[in-house]
Amino acid sequence: MSLEWQQAFREAVLDVPKYGSNIHYTQSADMLRRLIREGPLQLTDLRDEPERFFASHRVLSEFATQVGPGFGIRFTVQVNLFAGSILALGNPKQVEHLHEVQKKGLLGCFCLTERLAGVNSGLVVNTAAVWDEGKQMFLLDCPDEGSQKNWISQGLTADMAVVVATLFVKGKSYGPHAFVMQMRGEDGKLCPGVKAEDMGDKTIGNDLDNGRITFSKVWLPASALLNRYSGIENNEYVKQKGVSNMDMIGQRLYTGRTVIAASTLVFARTLYKNTQAYADNKKCWNPKGPVPLSNIPQLSNLYKEADVELSRVEALCAIVEKGLGACLRSDTIPDENLVEQVSCLKVKAIETTIKYCFRLKQEVGSYALMAGTGFEKMDYLQCCKFAEGDSRILMQKISRDRLLAFSKKQEGAKEEVALCGVLGQKLMKGGAAGWNDNWKDVYGLAEMVIERVTKQASGKPVAPVSKL
Repeated sequence: MSLEWQQAFREAVLDVPKYGSNIHYTQSADMLRRLIREGPLQLTDLRDEPERFFASHRVLSEFATQVGPGFGIRFTVQVNLFAGSILALGNPKQVEHLHEVQKKGLLGCFCLTERLAGVNSGLVVNTAAVWDEGKQMFLLDCPDEGSQKNWISQGLTADMAVVVATLFVKGKSYGPHAFVMQMRGEDGKLCPGVKAEDMGDKTIGNDLDNGRITFSKVWLPASALLNRYSGIENNEYVKQKGVSNMDMIGQRLYTGRTVIAASTLVFARTLYKNTQAYADNKKCWNPKGPVPLSNIPQLSNLYKEADVELSRVEALCAIVEKGLGACLRSDTIPDENLVEQVSCLKVKAIETTIKYCFRLKQEVGSYALMAGTGFEKMDYLQCCKFAEGDSRILMQKISRDRLLAFSKKQEGAKEEVALCGVLGQKLMKGGAAGWNDNWKDVYGLAEMVIERVTKQASGKPVAPVSKL
């Protein structure tokens, strides 16, 4: 990735900090349309030039302390969730259509989460897509309020959508599949059967539209199914062996979690940099004469401590980006080790930046209350905490995966092995309620795994391998 490209992208997004976040979401959407049409990032760069994909998100994250999360989320929905899903799951013709999307500056959204299946539910999809043999079409429908697509970013301005729905063929469910569809006609009006409602004002990011999308018996052509790996042939469901649609949908969640984690690190670095610049010049009374606020021991030591901890997570982030980049270029699915690293990175980055940004806020007095300092945008981190995998859900996944590995091979870091043994026994005795009853141990195990993975990334020694 050339310096010329990075500079070109920076110049293309100068309007983002210029106009800020106090604009209507339609104006923000128009900014993205222009960036898609005229900017240097191609919608296929996620596959062909993944380094550009990651770098573009980092550049936008530099503005987060000024403008919050709105435009950054809008951008990643477009290039990762919408276009990225088509790249991963679409056939050659569907992927080729992305060039037309780019040329026209069309916006897309990603309809996955549902009203009764949000970030704390894991992957649950009750929206249905039923194959009709007579019409040779899919009937897309939200059968009840709980299946309405919820908190869909860019949902009120999108021209198109990738919709995740459970596919039914001849009455049999084949699980969640992705469909690409028009949300609006050329006149800008929603297509028949599509309803979009505003989720309402938020504490931050109101330059981003979030919608509740309902599909009421919407007929989709056969070509709507993203069918690179599975499809309908002679009215029968067929799929390639060894690859599932959910594996490839998961690819977008892996890249999404990674850029979200990286964005929180950029946010924290920017907040610390700007705050230290202020504190270096803010004089405080001292018997021997004024001293900079930065000289106060609790603040000067916080700078050092935060730098060490952020650097550890940044090392893990670099490893994950490199690993995902290789998978994207080679069109392969991440292995178990990389999947674990992605989950650990997302949780570790979020929790570390929340912790150290909040601690910084406590040490700089009234400065933290002033508009324009970046502290008023700290709900940015809250958005990142639950986006594309809530921290608690990811931690449960990390623990489940660790227990599964332990069941096959009882070895690992000493403390992990011990807790796996104890927790495993409790779960066997506790029955269906065991997981919830032992939630502290579940999260405790996840924290051990996250810390181990972070240490390994930063080159620090980890606990010696122990066998039960």
